[in-house]
Amino acid sequence: MEMAAAAVGVLLPFPFYWALWNHPQRWVDLCGGGGGGVDPCRRMAQVSHVLKALQLLALASVASFSWPPPLYSVALLAVGQYLNFKVYQLLGEAGTYYGVRFGKKIPWVTEFPFGYIKDPQYVGSMLSLVALLCWVPFQYVLLWCLGYVFMMWVESKEDPATQFAGQFTYESGDFFLVSK
Repeated sequence: MEMAAAAVGVLLPFPFYWALWNHPQRWVDLCGGGGGGVDPCRRMAQVSHVLKALQLLALASVASFSWPPPLYSVALLAVGQYLNFKVYQLLGEAGTYYGVRFGKKIPWVTEFPFGYIKDPQYVGSMLSLVALLCWVPFQYVLLWCLGYVFMMWVESKEDPATQFAGQFTYESGDFFLVSK
């Protein structure tokens, strides 16, 4: 039972992410729409942080900790978290939490790691998870990584030629999403 609960905990956020990606207007409406409501990116970040904490608790429930961790774990965790930090630094909350899906103007970023690594935040997250293999059984790390791979697929299945068709405007050398 503990193993099943840990598996469910690891997968918990992915239906939420899928629903928001595929039905962004419902989320915007739920957050209060355009007037006086809660910013949908902010609310997504808040919910995502709670779900992330539950995921980490699920992993901790099946982990067996030892110290010190292997050097490869420290290196993988450092690189993974650097990528996550850099993505958040460049995109901000709105860019990280589906702002483009919620009709926000998000500048197109080409600075590292974008343009060098496809889906750098997911790659960083998966590197961080692989770093935990010294403590967490493989199947849970694999399951979480498969959740990320699933979301990478969901987010990429749209035709790039039409994905943002009619939604961008060109201003001062940058592309911006035009709010609907």
